[in-house]
Amino acid sequence: MMPADKRDHVLRYSICVSGAAAGETLKSSSKLAETLGVAIADSGHILTTGATVGLPYAAARGARNAGGMSVGFSPAQSLREHLLKYRLPHDCFDFINFTGLHYVGRDLYLVQSSDAVITVGGRFGSLHEFTSALEAHKPCGVLLGSGGTADLIPELMKTLEPPHGDLVVYDDDPVRLVKRIVKLLEEKNTDIHAELAKHDQSWFLKSDKPLPRAG
Repeated sequence: MMPADKRDHVLRYSICVSGAAAGETLKSSSKLAETLGVAIADSGHILTTGATVGLPYAAARGARNAGGMSVGFSPAQSLREHLLKYRLPHDCFDFINFTGLHYVGRDLYLVQSSDAVITVGGRFGSLHEFTSALEAHKPCGVLLGSGGTADLIPELMKTLEPPHGDLVVYDDDPVRLVKRIVKLLEEKNTDIHAELAKHDQSWFLKSDKPLPRAG
């Protein structure tokens, strides 16, 4: 994981790992999902997931074991509902955002709260998160060879010709995929880096330095 003194001088991105909670890809891609979580933690960034079981849980476990930060977005409105109604885990998360939006609303909230989305394996829920991320102009990583949604996306992109295809990154290596997503995020945020470089790290607390205006 990135040392604290270095984290203070860089942007920390929230990177969502989206994948199946059940099904065939669980057996074949759990290790890949866990490696994604480790890679996100090692890069000094923050893992976000749907606070669920399956491949997202494997990613959360990997990030937590690697000393990274793991944030879950639950469909439930409380810890009680998260545990007893939805039967979802709680042990691999530094923080759980109880959205109360059920699964469909949770998916959108998760995507909008993340800087990028990486798809590993997956079923319809993961496809929903991928398309939502693409429509929101978020960088999307696709882990090829992980089965399910991830391996169907390239053909869907060719057939449907969606906009923002340049934001989709394909790779069959989870560590390399995370590095490429981080690089893309850095390129998208060069203006923010330039603005931050003009100020010290506490510029936003000083009244004599007005907040930079968007646009």
